[in-house]
Amino acid sequence: MNITRRAALAAPFVLAAGRVVPARAETAFPSQTVRILVPYTPGGASDIAARLLAEKLTPVWKQSVVVENRTGANGIVGSEAVAKAPPDGTTLGFVSVNHAVNAALYTTPFDTLKDFSVITVIYSVPLVLVTAPEFPAKTVQELIAMVKARPGEITFASTGGAVHLAAEMFAFQAGAAMTNVPYRGSTAAHPDLIGRRVDVMFDTLPAVLGHVQSGKLKALATTAAERLPILPDLPTVAESGMPGFEASTWGAIIGPAGLPPAVVAKIAADAVAQLKTESIKERLAALGATPVGSTPEAAQDFVRAEVVKWQAVVTQAGIQKQ
Repeated sequence: MNITRRAALAAPFVLAAGRVVPARAETAFPSQTVRILVPYTPGGASDIAARLLAEKLTPVWKQSVVVENRTGANGIVGSEAVAKAPPDGTTLGFVSVNHAVNAALYTTPFDTLKDFSVITVIYSVPLVLVTAPEFPAKTVQELIAMVKARPGEITFASTGGAVHLAAEMFAFQAGAAMTNVPYRGSTAAHPDLIGRRVDVMFDTLPAVLGHVQSGKLKALATTAAERLPILPDLPTVAESGMPGFEASTWGAIIGPAGLPPAVVAKIAADAVAQLKTESIKERLAALGATPVGSTPEAAQDFVRAEVVKWQAVVTQAGIQKQ
């Protein structure tokens, strides 16, 4: 077959070793080092989970997967870096519930729902409603009655994010205000909670589990959708008089908007596969986290619902966006 030079240059295929192959075959992902930006300080659940996945994905992808902490502004600095990264999958982010909460609380330099590709939700960690053992309320119903009888008098400790807004959501559904007492972290709040200088707190399961098991704190309920295997006798807030009440911290892999669907699908599938390994399951369990491993479509819907939920809580609580 005669092929002119012009036709050969214009053709979408070339001959190689007797085979017809695309002239511009796409390079398989990943073809270079992948960075996972964690917008929080080292040592937290997001950072630990990101590093576990990076370790597992490096041999799978046959490329280095490195974790970089890019902190600042409650996670906004690191998330902005992800939003501005080239949409090729070489820069990803590992975010928490703060990613959705920030959209409600702050004016961010990006659109949380439009400027990111949500790839998969990795884990979920419920909150637990705790108080001192001597606190009068022994159930959620009794606490609701106290809040209604003494509006504004019942105090709650908070450390920002979902820990704060879960209490605001509780107060709104209870029908009366509670007073926020902010702390820099759980380790600062717990002594005051145990000493009854503050009344109640919604905190993450890993942060309070030891105190609950030792009897230093009394758990009234969990904010999970279902009872927790580790605390099977502890009811949920939803089953204790507030139907639909659910709040958690979580971890998700994101990338910049515009990632090719094939790249998104591969990252999600490979990450979810690692959640089935015993080493990852054991480490997540130690963090009080339940593996999720959602599809990109389900992850996108989940984050969208979280943004809507926390925006409603901020509006109901009358919190001014900063």
